[in-house]
Amino acid sequence: MGTLMSRALMLVCFLLLSGGGAASAGSESRYTIGPGDVLDVSVWKDDALSRSVVVFPDGQFSFPLIGEVVAEGKTVPELRKELEGRIATYVPDPVVSVDVRQLNSLFVYVIGRVNSPGRFLLNDDISVLQALAMAGGLTHFADGSEIKIMRRNGTETRTLLFDYDKVIRGEGLEYNVLLQRGDVIIVP
Repeated sequence: MGTLMSRALMLVCFLLLSGGGAASAGSESRYTIGPGDVLDVSVWKDDALSRSVVVFPDGQFSFPLIGEVVAEGKTVPELRKELEGRIATYVPDPVVSVDVRQLNSLFVYVIGRVNSPGRFLLNDDISVLQALAMAGGLTHFADGSEIKIMRRNGTETRTLLFDYDKVIRGEGLEYNVLLQRGDVIIVP
């Protein structure tokens, strides 16, 4: 029984140290919050100001005392700093904690001649080739040399080219880019 308990304790310690939660501390400083994400916001020693919030499609959430807060495009440390500044008007020297409970905004879309087209949630950095694998690979009728990635940046849309046939031969690997939120992969 003691050995089982010590193994369980080691597993819990490993998960905590390796960032087994939704987002580890290192990734939270790089991750930009998006619509649909669920955040745990708490103010130390003030249960009335501790809650889970969902970032709405407009990139905002509502919080007691301070009203609407724009979260989209901010990192966790940036949002925490803003909340501390705004809450300080009502609570002296607030200590605010912000954690990403659930990532719901990192989607890419794979459409066209793949075996399982659809919307895919990204929990890590994923390349074009990995996303195609998530979509079940190309069908026999697909033209692997003419794949396009549509990427929006504000109001502008860029088209990136991807030649599946070259990449799987080890050529043109620079085109196997990491995907970004909202990218659409089109397989003709």
